Amino acid sequence: MTLADAVSHLTPELWAEANRLLVRKAIAEFSHERLLTPEPTEGADDRYVVRSDDGLTRYRFSARRLRLDHWQVDAASISRHRDGTELPLNAQQFFIEMKDALGLSDAILPVYLEEISSTLSGTCFKLTKPDVSSAELAASGSFQDIETGMTEGHPCFVANNGRLGFGIHEYLSYAPETASPVRLVWLAATRERAAFTCGVGLDYESLLRAELGEQTLERFGATLRDQGLDPADYLLIPVHPWQWWNKLSVTFAAEIAQQHLVCLGEGDDEYLAQQSIRTFFNATSPSKHYVKTALSVINMGFMRGLSAAYMEATPAINDWLAGLIEGDEVLKGTGLTIIRERAAVGYRHLEYEAATDRYSPYRKMLAALWRESPVPSLAPGERLATMASLLHVDRAGRSFAGALIERSGLTPAQWLKPYLKAYLTPLLHSFYAYDLVFMPHGENVILVLDERGVVTRAVFKDIAEEIAVMDTEAVLPPKVDRIRADVPDDMKLLSIFTDVFDCFFRFLAANLVEDGVLDEDTFWAAVADCVREYQVVTPQLADKFGQFDMFAPSFALSALNRLQLRNNEQMVDLADPSGALQLVGDLENPIA
Repeated sequence: MTLADAVSHLTPELWAEANRLLVRKAIAEFSHERLLTPEPTEGADDRYVVRSDDGLTRYRFSARRLRLDHWQVDAASISRHRDGTELPLNAQQFFIEMKDALGLSDAILPVYLEEISSTLSGTCFKLTKPDVSSAELAASGSFQDIETGMTEGHPCFVANNGRLGFGIHEYLSYAPETASPVRLVWLAATRERAAFTCGVGLDYESLLRAELGEQTLERFGATLRDQGLDPADYLLIPVHPWQWWNKLSVTFAAEIAQQHLVCLGEGDDEYLAQQSIRTFFNATSPSKHYVKTALSVINMGFMRGLSAAYMEATPAINDWLAGLIEGDEVLKGTGLTIIRERAAVGYRHLEYEAATDRYSPYRKMLAALWRESPVPSLAPGERLATMASLLHVDRAGRSFAGALIERSGLTPAQWLKPYLKAYLTPLLHSFYAYDLVFMPHGENVILVLDERGVVTRAVFKDIAEEIAVMDTEAVLPPKVDRIRADVPDDMKLLSIFTDVFDCFFRFLAANLVEDGVLDEDTFWAAVADCVREYQVVTPQLADKFGQFDMFAPSFALSALNRLQLRNNEQMVDLADPSGALQLVGDLENPIA
């Protein structure tokens, strides 16, 4: 590839289209979060205008107003005007023009613009890929075809593909949408500074033998012995190639020079980066574990590292949750499973630890975990799809969810029923029976589909970093105690209202309405029916249904972009996640 080839996707035509799509999303989501206030245009029910901070630049557009104060903005309708002249859409200028309204500080603005530029560049690349329709994906898309075919990223965040730290050659090598095979780098880490933990029924030697094979293990052992080192003194750690070249080889130079860390080279298996960018699916052997790696890249409000100290309890937390699900008849009845994070390894850099607090990115540069693959659990005729795919819309505007419904031969309400039982019912029961909440966005849930494209069950993942028990009195095993969270009662149900209703169902409903598949009443009636049916079969929890009312008239609007606009490197204080929320008024509950 030549220098020019690396940026061949950055053409005037694709850049203009990417800018239009991003400005559309910015207007829609910032209006939803009440940062912008569109004004109706006289004489037109669906025409609106938003003005710049100085009032001189106007953006005119058409939009449908849907429930949950969702703005379904027509991208083709947007035009930008100043001094009587129509100007081309320019996403970076949009943020400068709206800087005060959006609360962008002088310090954050240029870095946020860099994330916007990266997001636009990624969109341009996606627009060069073959045009695969939603119907084609629904008919024959494999698990990884669907995973790498996603084009939008997180539905709420406007700057959702920032990946600050990736150069263009690294983007082309490691971004999930490029679907480039990746071989992981393996390091040997002295046991004096590294720790390995695993779940019940697993041990270090058997895991590494199954993941790497005898031949590779022998090669790695020979590399150590050739340097006069004993392989028994070391633990092996898989590393993202970017992390090795850009961080560890420089920031951990002392560890390498003193042979606390030894580079062993690449493994033999090829992996594909997943939507979360730092997690890899084994493409060579799909039944082997996912590998999640530390990646010191800023993406969507956080440095995407992994804490060595945090990793130690990960397998125990996963085993505890798997046992809870196995012992609960309601959860088992929905078909819910988790893919457990079965083992973790982390390296502690003593000098950086002495210089920082426990939340510092310097403590999150070298760790990894192994997560089960969902592939071995499939029955004949079943296939997998990331739940994020339900929000995917192809270039013709057709939704993947709509294509699955059409393929199934069911009515939309009939198709939604098993999906909601598989996804929403476990979240409701976990909340009401155990005060247990997940982070159940589309990237953290894998759907199992039958041959017709109907959801049969859901697989939850990303467990140890994302779950919480919101009961300070709950009895938890010592190793699991860190997931306990003290959350005010009036904010607890936001785990459903915000994470599920506002941040997922709002978009799924809008896409299906826009696609002509159903109307809003049908969608939200199906959600209400799912909640009622769950409450009927669990009458013993009636008191909690009254205390935390799913049918309350309204709930607080928790604004996610406001977090990133305020601090794009650390959106939330991990010591007090609920205290960091930006609540701006209320939303009417669509199932009230």
